[in-house]
Amino acid sequence: MVETTDVELGTAARAEDLHREYGRKPGAVHALRGVSVSLAPGTFTAVMGPSGSGKTTLLHCLAGMDRPTQGSVWWGGTEVSRLPERRLARLRRSRVGFVFQTFNLMPALTVAQNVELPGRLAGRRPDRGEVRDALARVGLAGRARHRPGQLSGGQQQRVAIARALVARPRVLFADEPTGALDRATGHEILALLRAGVDLDGQTCVMVTHDPVAAGYADRVLLLADGLVVDELDRPTAARVGERLSRLGARA
Repeated sequence: MVETTDVELGTAARAEDLHREYGRKPGAVHALRGVSVSLAPGTFTAVMGPSGSGKTTLLHCLAGMDRPTQGSVWWGGTEVSRLPERRLARLRRSRVGFVFQTFNLMPALTVAQNVELPGRLAGRRPDRGEVRDALARVGLAGRARHRPGQLSGGQQQRVAIARALVARPRVLFADEPTGALDRATGHEILALLRAGVDLDGQTCVMVTHDPVAAGYADRVLLLADGLVVDELDRPTAARVGERLSRLGARA
């Protein structure tokens, strides 16, 4: 069986009529209320909205880290929202990467060991050359033997990005990747994400609250009350800020 490529399909990931509820009725929380989005290969999408708008839930559902209550999630030509957990976990390790705001590094492990960890958990022997390449891509070629506590916050986030990139995922998901960093370091991290899109053809999806960060994206999706309520192509920080102000005025 020949697998259909994302380029042939014109989509790297997509959600169709996505609903996500937490709790039981009548007190259930409706985090998503019928969201449909499509992510083209080699594009950078920022997801924004007020607290509680559903942006992180959407990211987690798209990344296969949470299951929708209703609707479907596709990676290329594969519907993943109904896959058995073990098969989904295997596919997730090979197809997507995830970068957390809080880095989620193991303090007792070296930088190289942190980058190797997902592969080891999947039962694969680490490829030291791939680990070196991933660290070189994020500017940490000389830090492989350091431990996270010996690094700055920006360097720790670079390790987290290297860990996500080592398997060369088709889609990289990032949840507030610059939220714990100063502005200058945040720009460096955003430039890394942008380079992955422009130079490697990767697809990147990032949740952020920062209009400046969103300005690195090709498209911004604005969520409110579990719905996509606005979309902005070729964003700038000023245009994003104006749309967010307009959205806040409606709330």
